[in-house]
Amino acid sequence: MIADGTRRYIRPGSLVTRVGNPLMKRLGFAPTLAVKGRKSGVWRTTPVMPLRVDKITYLVSPRGETDWARNLRAAGAGELRRFTRTRAFRAAEIPRGDRARFVEAYKRRWARAGPIKRQFDKLPDPADHPVFQLTFR
Repeated sequence: MIADGTRRYIRPGSLVTRVGNPLMKRLGFAPTLAVKGRKSGVWRTTPVMPLRVDKITYLVSPRGETDWARNLRAAGAGELRRFTRTRAFRAAEIPRGDRARFVEAYKRRWARAGPIKRQFDKLPDPADHPVFQLTFR
């Protein structure tokens, strides 16, 4: 875990980055978030587990201030990709003080056990988990 001021982050292990994420993307187990890098401008991709609340889609970062969250914050837009389907969106970050209800909903949906639950156990404060509301174009 890295803490540099406001950045609280759980770095994924090499098994996740080299095996797990590529398999999830290739096999379509989860949509892939595509967002332009905040410094390079190059498209970066990572699998994500979107959350639907009241017919609105959100992205929650279980690992905290990840690069994808920082890139999405800077770009303000991205794409959700799954197989051959691409959905462009604009993203609005939820303020730190308003994240708790989305983090709790995400935990009920995706973090019953396993790795995602452990990430929330390591970063229990909802304010440490960026949340973005997506508006599809």
